[in-house]
Amino acid sequence: MSYCLAIEAMQPEERKALHKSYHDNHYGFPIHDDNELYGRLLLEINQAGLSWETMLKKEASFRKAYSSFNIEEVAAYTEEDRERLLTDAGVIRNRLKINAAIENAKAVLALQIEYGSFEKWLAYHHPKPKEEWVKLFKKTFKFTGGEIVNEFLMSIGYLPGAHTETCAIYDKVLKEKPMWKEK
Repeated sequence: MSYCLAIEAMQPEERKALHKSYHDNHYGFPIHDDNELYGRLLLEINQAGLSWETMLKKEASFRKAYSSFNIEEVAAYTEEDRERLLTDAGVIRNRLKINAAIENAKAVLALQIEYGSFEKWLAYHHPKPKEEWVKLFKKTFKFTGGEIVNEFLMSIGYLPGAHTETCAIYDKVLKEKPMWKEK
């Protein structure tokens, strides 16, 4: 049984609907908006040590708490903002992850200046094997290890593996021209 089918078969209806929406409309699909790319990275970093379901349930709260993932706004966060986030039950209240979100917004701004956009920076470095991506991310961003980088890049279509060929969404993703398909 493929991963896609196994996930669907194992879950109660409420959980299934939450995962199905993400699986069918977001996971593995290219993202062309820098704020959304940054937001996905922020969510992947915050997921470390937790379930993705937790992140799906908290995504709206993260959007609200982190200025709709507006990179410029988050990069300008002050110590007051850090303290606000540490008391916000809608997000993961981990100082390292909160600091990473702010510092990574600043890093994305620098990439935008140098490359024109976060997306263009990613495209400039494509293709790379996972290990090289991990080195690049660790050099560029805070709180990015192998699993975070792998899931982030799979989730935005830069690395294969989000869907198997037997998954009903596979062809839909291919129509969006994920970068892993480009050699």
